[in-house]
Amino acid sequence: MASFAGQALLAPPAFAGNACRVVDVDFTPTDKLQIVAWLEDANGKYVDTIYITQTTGTYGLGNRPGIAEFNSSPLWPYGRREGVFPIWSHRHGMEFPLLNFQNSGGVADNNDKNLSHPFNQSSKESHYCRPLMRSEPAWDTATCASQAYSDKGVFSPTLKSKYPPREDITKTTYDSMSVSQFAALNPFDAVSQATPVGGVNTQVNWPIPPGLAAGAYTLYVEASKEFDHNAFYTPEKYPSPPLAAWSEYGLPFRGQPSVVYKVPFTISDVGTVAMTDTYVGYGAVNGEDGNLREPDSTISTTTPGSGAARLSLTAKDGNMYRVRVSARSEFDAANPGNPSEPVVLDVTSKSAQIAFVAPGDDGDIGKVTAYEVRIRAGEPITEANFADSMPVAATITPDDPGQVQMLDLPGLLPMTQYYVGIRALDDCRNESQLLVVPFTTNNRALGQVDACFVATAAYGSLMANDVEMLRHFRDTALRNNVLGELFVESYYTFGPAVAGLVGESDDMRVTARQALAPLVAWVKRFAL
Repeated sequence: MASFAGQALLAPPAFAGNACRVVDVDFTPTDKLQIVAWLEDANGKYVDTIYITQTTGTYGLGNRPGIAEFNSSPLWPYGRREGVFPIWSHRHGMEFPLLNFQNSGGVADNNDKNLSHPFNQSSKESHYCRPLMRSEPAWDTATCASQAYSDKGVFSPTLKSKYPPREDITKTTYDSMSVSQFAALNPFDAVSQATPVGGVNTQVNWPIPPGLAAGAYTLYVEASKEFDHNAFYTPEKYPSPPLAAWSEYGLPFRGQPSVVYKVPFTISDVGTVAMTDTYVGYGAVNGEDGNLREPDSTISTTTPGSGAARLSLTAKDGNMYRVRVSARSEFDAANPGNPSEPVVLDVTSKSAQIAFVAPGDDGDIGKVTAYEVRIRAGEPITEANFADSMPVAATITPDDPGQVQMLDLPGLLPMTQYYVGIRALDDCRNESQLLVVPFTTNNRALGQVDACFVATAAYGSLMANDVEMLRHFRDTALRNNVLGELFVESYYTFGPAVAGLVGESDDMRVTARQALAPLVAWVKRFAL
């Protein structure tokens, strides 16, 4: 596999005779956490990352264009969150090119403080939403108010990041050439998983590579959370950036920093179990260094879901733990059975739900360990291209053989042919045959766009400078008189249908921008 900064990642293991050694990591997360788990040897040398939540591992949370101080809201697209995993990011030894906005010229803080970016440098956004104001309904639903467009960034020629770029996109006409390198640079695809459900026990299974020597190791788990404020880490101490134009978008997110749990354990020929019920320290709130700070009174310890209690206390075999590690030998008599009888349910323009029947861990016996799910748009998914297809950020808790399993697929594009590939895995990562499920999303429903409908679609982002000016004119001038209010109501009646067409066509976006140009020019004169 690829190596970065002199540190080679361990290759996926190939086990003979359906036997392997396995490390199981158990924890119970609370809501809305980012989590990473990694191994170090007895000398404190980084061995491998065995688990990372997809927001950081797949969607590039730590290395996005825009200043780190930007506020946040649900599925916010911009800002380098370098404080998400500062301990892990400094210990893995890898470096990646830093991302800036395209119109920053590749120079940090040169236009990196601006949420508005040119339409010809913004492409369709398949995961993130546009920045939201707290008053917008979509804030509480964690869904996009409309089809978002974003600047995916360009690599700085000199600056580096300790976080990988996102790997869920392919380059379009409006993206920089850097985007074509994103997936190749990100080494965490195999261990990136969806954010676990709060309050539900989670188990990470890691087959130990055959070449890894027996001996003493340490498992570290780092947990991070936005908006985790307490009396010491307050919005006033870590406020919104002093950018008046964007102060109404999002809220200050920097509360308590990441916390770290540490479990020393042994890999040997016999099974071993180790655990911890407390945190060992915390990271830098802004991620400026990799120093593990000793526990102190600034970190909450008794508030569920906050600070050191981000992982819940759990009981097993009479012992309480927040992180439990077991190393054992596993002997699988057969490959997993095959997922079967797929049914596509509840297809909309943005989502779909798939049901299928669970196989067994050994043919028809026992629960499988996990499912690997990937999706591909526009062409069938096959054994040959499965590994190159996009991992699905969805949690499927394996059920008994013969039971119905449900898979939810949000964040899809309208009128698009998709192919979903599902395969079952056992503890040794032996694979079932691939189940492929095709479906096509519905057309966009009327009303699935928001304020300044046509202008938003034409410019590719609600944050485009001209759209902001039109929106301000609407709110301060048109809505202050009867004729203006009648115009706004008429626009809201017919605008969504027009915007739905404009937003789906690059040619129509260009035409709409040309048609809006005289109005934009007049509004600029009016504003002056």
